[in-house]
Amino acid sequence: MKTSDFYYDLPQELIAQSPAEQRDMSRLLVYNRSTKTIEDRIFHDIVEYLEPGDVLVRNVTKVIPARLYATREGTGGAMEFLLLRRINETDWECLVKPGRKARNGRTFIVNDELSVTVLDQLEDGNRIVRLNYEGIFEEVLDRAGEMPLPPYITKKLDDKSRYQTVYARDDGSAAAPTAGLHFTDELLDRIREKGVLIADVLLHVGLGTFRPVSAENVEEHHMHSEYYSVTQEAADIINGARAKGGRIISVGTTGCRTLESSADDNGVVHASSGWTDIFITPGYKFKAVDALVTNFHLPESTLLMLISAFSSREEVMRIYKHAVDEKYRFFSFGDSTLFL
Repeated sequence: MKTSDFYYDLPQELIAQSPAEQRDMSRLLVYNRSTKTIEDRIFHDIVEYLEPGDVLVRNVTKVIPARLYATREGTGGAMEFLLLRRINETDWECLVKPGRKARNGRTFIVNDELSVTVLDQLEDGNRIVRLNYEGIFEEVLDRAGEMPLPPYITKKLDDKSRYQTVYARDDGSAAAPTAGLHFTDELLDRIREKGVLIADVLLHVGLGTFRPVSAENVEEHHMHSEYYSVTQEAADIINGARAKGGRIISVGTTGCRTLESSADDNGVVHASSGWTDIFITPGYKFKAVDALVTNFHLPESTLLMLISAFSSREEVMRIYKHAVDEKYRFFSFGDSTLFL
């Protein structure tokens, strides 16, 4: 497969720069895989497509304010750090800009509470850094950092909470699991009242999510690794529902990758945790996921390839053309698709 097979043309004005005024009032494109039909709905209508005994699987990761702006100690030279992966209490893997200034041993001042010392450079250009601070790390970071919005969002976000799901719980993501941004507490209550079960899993989203595939051939792309966790409680809910004929509906590609990483060939989801670099492309046979809620994705991205595996490349291109023609809003703060 060629990476270029997953390109589509998107007008710049359709890239959403801010979230909908009300989370569940964004638009919802519903695609039925068996009938190949498309419906244009509003997100809160999703309740109509769920059945008692289904399981809605949510990713409860929480985005940290991972972007740090700093100046070099002594010279004042500007530096930007983007925290990607926590190694221990003080050390992180991160992206840096400009890289030529981030030499081993140099320290950069973020504010009165926090400074960053470069420890090592990795083969891919990322750095290992040490965060120097006193007190409670989460509180220090909240005061020092900014939300790491994707590069296609150029407007500053006034309310940090709008780049979090209402059920975000466990700190660790460098980006939001954006399919979940459209749920409200009230909508989740309506879903429960219908008899739909909810299972919580965890996958900390990395910045590789935003990187288009640079290899000419899809098979040559190296997938980034992300930490995931499935509890025994979540596994029991999912497996119990499936045994009774319920559908497993993943909220987002992150939930989907978590479930597919933890399921065996018989579709049984196991309690597990670790790092996954699962790369789902057309031809993949899904083991655990029956339906998928997802936002629209960047051209030539791994996420577009994943949903093309869930349907087909040709159908996804047709869906996206319909979305462009109907002026859906794209990407993180945009509208959603429900694949049934």
